[in-house]
Amino acid sequence: MDRKELFEKKPKIKINDKISFCPTSAAMELIGGKWKSVILTHLIGDKKRYSELRKEIPGITERTLSLQLKQLEADGMVSRKVFTKKPPLKVEYTLTTFGQTLTPILNLITEWGLHAAETKGEFIFDE
Repeated sequence: MDRKELFEKKPKIKINDKISFCPTSAAMELIGGKWKSVILTHLIGDKKRYSELRKEIPGITERTLSLQLKQLEADGMVSRKVFTKKPPLKVEYTLTTFGQTLTPILNLITEWGLHAAETKGEFIFDE
């Protein structure tokens, strides 16, 4: 079924046992919230350890980062690889192939955020 036909028929969309009534709602089920898109943006193009993500996203709590990474992994957006050959335990997170499909959108959101800061706000630099 092509996109035009899908929009004409207006089907409900079921993701993670939740029913959405439009594609935007379905997308937000996967990437919505304050931190998911931020985490995904930091994973573009490179794998990261948990501690690296914590340093790069200073406003997020450890608990929230852990919960959001688990949800992103469960949704197939992020892959978690554990290296257990020798202590200390090393865990790396990367975008899955499905998660990588968001890269152009996340880059546009980043650019729009810069535009919004320039237009509606300001940049504050630590001295």
